[in-house]
Amino acid sequence: MNLLTVGLSHQSSPVRMLERVAVGAEDVDKLLHELLGKEHVCEVLLLATCNRVEVYAVAETFHGGLDDVTSVLARHSGSEFAELADHLYVHYAGAAVEHLFSVAAGLDSMVVGEAQILGQLRQAYHDADRAGTVGKTLHELAQQALRVGKRVHSETEIDAAGASVVSEALADAERAHGTLSGRSALIVGAGSMGGLAAAQLRRLGVREVVIANRTPENGARLAESLRSEGLSADTVALDALDRAVREADVVVTCTGAVGTVVDTETVSAALSERAPGRPLVVCDLGLPRDTAPGVDELAGVTVVDLQSLQRRLAEENGGGAERDATAIVAEEVRSYLAAQRSAEVTPTVTALRKRAAEVVDSELLRLDSRLPELDTDVREELSRTVRRVVDKLLHTPTVRVKQLAAAPGGAGYADALRELFELDPQTAAVIGTPQVVEDGERGSRGVSTSVSHAQGTQSPAVPHDRSEQDGEDR
Repeated sequence: MNLLTVGLSHQSSPVRMLERVAVGAEDVDKLLHELLGKEHVCEVLLLATCNRVEVYAVAETFHGGLDDVTSVLARHSGSEFAELADHLYVHYAGAAVEHLFSVAAGLDSMVVGEAQILGQLRQAYHDADRAGTVGKTLHELAQQALRVGKRVHSETEIDAAGASVVSEALADAERAHGTLSGRSALIVGAGSMGGLAAAQLRRLGVREVVIANRTPENGARLAESLRSEGLSADTVALDALDRAVREADVVVTCTGAVGTVVDTETVSAALSERAPGRPLVVCDLGLPRDTAPGVDELAGVTVVDLQSLQRRLAEENGGGAERDATAIVAEEVRSYLAAQRSAEVTPTVTALRKRAAEVVDSELLRLDSRLPELDTDVREELSRTVRRVVDKLLHTPTVRVKQLAAAPGGAGYADALRELFELDPQTAAVIGTPQVVEDGERGSRGVSTSVSHAQGTQSPAVPHDRSEQDGEDR
């Protein structure tokens, strides 16, 4: 089994394509099960944010796994494979591990160093775990990635490079207004992004915040939280946005809905009743976008969206902190892959010791049949001696083979051990094979043991022809 990553992000795709592939929270479970139902996919995790959609899969084969994953993404986005492939990236085995660790560290985000991705990765793991689509390999990999991300943020200054897409969007809004202190804000969407926007607006000193949300209870909960912190906050129905927009200096949209939430007519009507010369900044952080394309053409309106943020932040990086973070990621990748290579030889070492124990038992049984009158104490001492000799003879080669297997290029040592001692490959395979068990609490299938094959560092390109291998998140 090998780890396969297939995805697209702000690094590889324009916003228009990201919008088509975007996965809403209500679709995550369905897509996870569809992916797991494919022939070559054994485990799967889906990371979907406002700047990326990535599938992490444990696949039986590269080509089979790639075909399975891309077919699901193409169907979901309503795109032809050739069109989608132009924007996809593929990482395999060791390179997939490196990519995930970089993502967790915030190195692959639109705002380098943003910490929000850690929460999004944790949520992606919980979603997959709840759906029963992760086994031992992805469980251990996800936990390790989260640990790496935490380490990077605690040991480097990468957080100073940028807090989040929300903070960067509101920074643009501040530049347009001069300051947001004492101004009025409207937040459309009361999810995690809406909560982040509300917290940031409070820190920036806005006078009041109005929350509009599809589920009134969630909007009321966020408003109550803001009031408990001393900020004037109220709620409004989505069908009353014109009045709320009329009173707002900045509008933050982040619903994740499919289709337009803030249309041109609503904004135009609101502007007609505003005081002349009073600008409006709309921060559209939805994917797909929440505002109609014509809103940015209205006089007095500035739209800050993911596309404009992407252009502005394209040349920015975290400087020395980014280099430190990259070094930590590289160190963690080496350590993880070494542990995986060492784990791969463990079933063969176990099979060797099992074979040796069987030989000892057979010879002792033969001794009993030849010398039945042998004193019991002598027989037991002989047994202990023979077993000690075998253990000592096997100790050094089995320890050494694990050390050699952990080094880069050490994949062949398990094969050499099986060849030298004429071990049955089936025995080692059974020892290292994941055992599927029923999870009584979750009612789902789980994996009790597994050995992850995570060697290699090359990332195969996305194949445009299936017969060839040409190949900040919210």
